[in-house]
Amino acid sequence: MYSQIESNKRRSFLLIALFIGLLSLVGYAYGYVTGTGYEGLAFALIISVGMTLVSWFAGDKIVLATSGAEEIKSREQAPYVWNMVENLCITAGLPMPRVYLIPDSALNAFATGRDPKHASIALTKGIVDRLENEELEGVIAHELSHVKNDDIKFMMLVAILVGAITLLGHYFLRGMMFGGRRGRSDKDGLGTIGLVLGIIFLILSPIIGQLIKFAISRRREYLADASGALLTRYPEGLARALEKIRDTSVPVARAPEATAHLWISNPFGNGTSGFKFANLFSTHPPIEDRIKELRKMIGS
Repeated sequence: MYSQIESNKRRSFLLIALFIGLLSLVGYAYGYVTGTGYEGLAFALIISVGMTLVSWFAGDKIVLATSGAEEIKSREQAPYVWNMVENLCITAGLPMPRVYLIPDSALNAFATGRDPKHASIALTKGIVDRLENEELEGVIAHELSHVKNDDIKFMMLVAILVGAITLLGHYFLRGMMFGGRRGRSDKDGLGTIGLVLGIIFLILSPIIGQLIKFAISRRREYLADASGALLTRYPEGLARALEKIRDTSVPVARAPEATAHLWISNPFGNGTSGFKFANLFSTHPPIEDRIKELRKMIGS
């Protein structure tokens, strides 16, 4: 587990470098094909740096605001939840995150932030009201594990990468269609080739980016389940919580698609297909598989 945490930190910095490098190459290629010189490169760099800064310093606030989360600012407001989070943070060696309550009957929760010192966890009212003590403790431990494992930072960077690639793909295609080929004659076919490449890039890059994001998200759900069970020393608590979440399957009222990978369970419902190919497009592994893995820990 500790090696995985260090791996997450290294991959986060590597992802930033690859992210800026990839968008720079795409921007340069756009400028070369269309004859606009370094305009495409400059635009790609501005987009990549701008999106990174906004998401890094304000991404968690945006996610919390769009979900309708209300901060619990003192122990007196919600002593049951506050004490549980505080006790688990002491056990995990983490600073106390900001705690939010979402006025929603769905059973769900998520963690966000750029590092443990700037982390927040949000719980729906439904999950607080309907879970038993050990079950809610398992859910909170799962979310705190996302914080401790650096998943919140890593997944934020992945989301930025996918969003920037999609945005640049749209810009690339629009530039080719609406006068972007100035300075480049079509007699050598480069303009047509560039347009075809732009269409392919627009169609495939968001799909590939989303598949990568989903795969990374599913892997980190398993890790957070295991880390959370290690933190509470009671895997059955989280397993039972996941069973209740599965059986309820009530969608979250305010959950943008871009934030789906942050929640402990798919915020749009827990219906899963029996086809492995279809499950590639899911932000979460099947709940049944997660429950089985947790109960393997009990058996061991």
